Amino acid sequence: MKKPKPSLKCFLFIISFLSAVCVAPKAWTAGKLRIGYGAPTVSMAPLWVTKEAGIFEKNDLEVEALYLESALVQKALIAGDIQFAEMTGALMSAPRLQGADLVMLAGFQNRLLYRLIVRPEIGTVSDLKGKRVGVSRFGAGADQSTRLLLSKLGLDPQKDVTLLQVGGEPTRIAAIVGKSIDATVVQPPMHKKAAEAGMRILANMEEMDIPFQHTGLVTTQSFIAKEPAIVRRVVKSFIEGIHVSKKEAEVSKRAIRRYMRVKDERELQDTYEILKDLIPKKPYPTVEGFRIIFAELGGKIPAARTADPRDFVELRFLEELDRSGFIDGLYR
Repeated sequence: MKKPKPSLKCFLFIISFLSAVCVAPKAWTAGKLRIGYGAPTVSMAPLWVTKEAGIFEKNDLEVEALYLESALVQKALIAGDIQFAEMTGALMSAPRLQGADLVMLAGFQNRLLYRLIVRPEIGTVSDLKGKRVGVSRFGAGADQSTRLLLSKLGLDPQKDVTLLQVGGEPTRIAAIVGKSIDATVVQPPMHKKAAEAGMRILANMEEMDIPFQHTGLVTTQSFIAKEPAIVRRVVKSFIEGIHVSKKEAEVSKRAIRRYMRVKDERELQDTYEILKDLIPKKPYPTVEGFRIIFAELGGKIPAARTADPRDFVELRFLEELDRSGFIDGLYR
């Protein structure tokens, strides 16, 4: 008795299945990591310098650095498409408050450096009323910093201005110069580009010395549970990268040039000088900085009103390196 021939439909199903198997993405392999960063700004430089200096490889890690603007880096980490991310405390806090298991391992920028840049015809804070203020993306660090600054200046960010999502710093500078917006915040040294184009600096958040958890190294609690040894090596690599950023100017400037695409030598040196002073040797996140973020989020997410900043950080890997004397030893 002859076996029945498979139908064309069945045949096509088998081919489709085999094709799907062949092109399916590879699962994460130990030691091979994807680390995302959310903006080409100096606060993201620890990743670039660590990679440029070959420190990941020295610690038996193969790392791909991926630029995923603003909220994209947050979504990629939550989805498991990347294993670590450099992102702001503001960007990680909202999803964490709503159930995601994001947690910060190290804090690279624990104070705000933003300058409020305005069109030349705006002379005072009161002149901002009714104007358009550009931010990167709602919920991102630049957005929360803008709202915080406007409140400190006596304005209601919800009523007195119109907040517009514009994009990263270069895009926001182009928008204000092109009169699409009237004001925005940018970090140094980008504020100099705006000033050179005729814009005014109306306020300096660095002088206000406001604690705020800006950029840090973030992963998920589930990844820590599965791969604590990998997390330990990643944190160690970043600590060594911070040391390089403070002591090896040429390596650091190569990284800045490559990832920020800075060509002007004066701007490159200015950016490096900011980097040297910006990142702490022992990058502990700021608890008070998270509280300020929660205060801003409390009106939208009720859980923020009772959130404990200590639940948003995982410091054991950093503390191990600190207690062992490893960090102090790098600077002897």
